[in-house]
Amino acid sequence: MNEIYFDNSATTKMCEAATKKFLSVCEECWGNASSLHGAGLRAAHALDEGRRAVMSALGARDGQLIFTAGGSEANNLAVLGRAYAKERYRRASRIITTAGEHASVARPLDRLRAEGYEVIEIPTRGGVLDMAALEAALTKNTVLVTMLLVNNETGAHYDLKTAARLVHALAPEAVFHADATQAFMKVPVSPKDGYDLITISSHKIEGPKGVGALWVSPTVVKNKGLAPQLLGGGQEGGYRSGTENVAGCAAFGAACDYARENFAKHTAQLSHLQSTLLDRLAAEPALGEVKVNLPPQHAPHIVSLTMPRIKSETMLHFLSGQGIYVSSGSACSSHGRHGSPPLLAFGLDEREVDCTIRVSFSHRNTEEEIDVFLAALTRGIKNLSRIR
Repeated sequence: MNEIYFDNSATTKMCEAATKKFLSVCEECWGNASSLHGAGLRAAHALDEGRRAVMSALGARDGQLIFTAGGSEANNLAVLGRAYAKERYRRASRIITTAGEHASVARPLDRLRAEGYEVIEIPTRGGVLDMAALEAALTKNTVLVTMLLVNNETGAHYDLKTAARLVHALAPEAVFHADATQAFMKVPVSPKDGYDLITISSHKIEGPKGVGALWVSPTVVKNKGLAPQLLGGGQEGGYRSGTENVAGCAAFGAACDYARENFAKHTAQLSHLQSTLLDRLAAEPALGEVKVNLPPQHAPHIVSLTMPRIKSETMLHFLSGQGIYVSSGSACSSHGRHGSPPLLAFGLDEREVDCTIRVSFSHRNTEEEIDVFLAALTRGIKNLSRIR
């Protein structure tokens, strides 16, 4: 049975360039990058090469790129590291976010809220950031604004460039953190858009799992505006202790080079696939009850679909049985989750949330795979509706 993988927002297959780089570094640069002998220096060179490639893909000419064990750790470092950077922040500080953030931002914010920080959530109904609510929420004691650039479940592409301008104009103490995990190499991402902290992840762009990064602006570095959360030997400029995953970081860099060189071609293919799915879905009478949750501004690789009274988990297993892999939401939150905050924030009710699947493309997917998926979806709705 041929498999069709439409869950690329959960993870991607490693590209050939990243795989080759990973294996070669494991074989040739296996030393500790902090060691001063030849083996250590070779590892340090491979690590620096990977760092330069990631910085180049971000369009970052300065600042500090901190390698982490993934996007979740980078988000935790951004949120907690900023909140704990100054002792005075612990007394009376405001943090602003949205109502539909990834759990790796939402859970650290829960901790800070319990510790006395004021956390304000800005609405994102229909996949649109409420700029008026953001402007009203910004105060002089705001120390952090943390927001997704692309929502991992709806594909909403939020206007963070405008948000960043508001933040810097009205809250001079605030640092703006963009969680670009789903955006990086799918839509343009750049520090020039006004971001002070940017989270990215390797395995979302055909690099290895277990590697991510947080870019930190020169201003935040200079002002000591980010406190390390993992203490020890002081690696990664003192921001993230622990022996670096040299092969993973080097392979992340190789994946960045490959994605950057093919950005226009790959994003055009993603947009084509997305349009093809939406057009053929609209043209199929048997799928007329399927609701498309499409924000006005959206990334090219994610489509959210609400089934007609069929639970997403049921449909997911039906499709999986035919070798078609989609998601019922964020893979990081799929175990034991009660509703989906991003989908609820979008405007779906609890019943609709429970009947929603996510289709997410890679540039490697094809129109033919979309046809197979839609045929299977049609059968699934017909067969599963009988046993509801």
